[in-house]
Amino acid sequence: MQDDVVALFAYDRWANTKVFDACRKLTVEQYVAEPVPGWSSVHSTIYHIALATEFNLRSLAGDPDERIPTEVELATVDDVAQLLERAYRRFEELRPTLTPERLNTVLTLRAVGRTFTLPRWALLRHIVNHSSYHRGQNASKLKRFGIEQPITDFFWWVIEQIPQEK
Repeated sequence: MQDDVVALFAYDRWANTKVFDACRKLTVEQYVAEPVPGWSSVHSTIYHIALATEFNLRSLAGDPDERIPTEVELATVDDVAQLLERAYRRFEELRPTLTPERLNTVLTLRAVGRTFTLPRWALLRHIVNHSSYHRGQNASKLKRFGIEQPITDFFWWVIEQIPQEK
């Protein structure tokens, strides 16, 4: 197994699937509630993961700005999961173009009122790192509602990929 962007995105998909499955155990009220005053809801957190993944992959692909559904429009876990799945399909479409040479070319992005230039490989790694960060937040929120989020560490994904002795 290699530590490359394809493996990282397979891991990211695996981990986010586990998180979304755990989120489906929440009541509607828990899903949209602030678990602690000032903390965003589970809904807002998983929407942010899906939104950022889709937005960044769209930027990488050079796709025109299509409309992204708002958080309100994606009311359920399944709705948000569909946006994230759309992003993963976009990654699969990009995969054949992700040669080492292309990954090292720079991309210029505009976000939060600034312009950034970075290599494409860095944006792909950022997407996975960003999701990991927010999955950790989500685990804390779910725990406050009495729901254990499964382990989503990269280490465990790798172990699942390799046949183990019993």
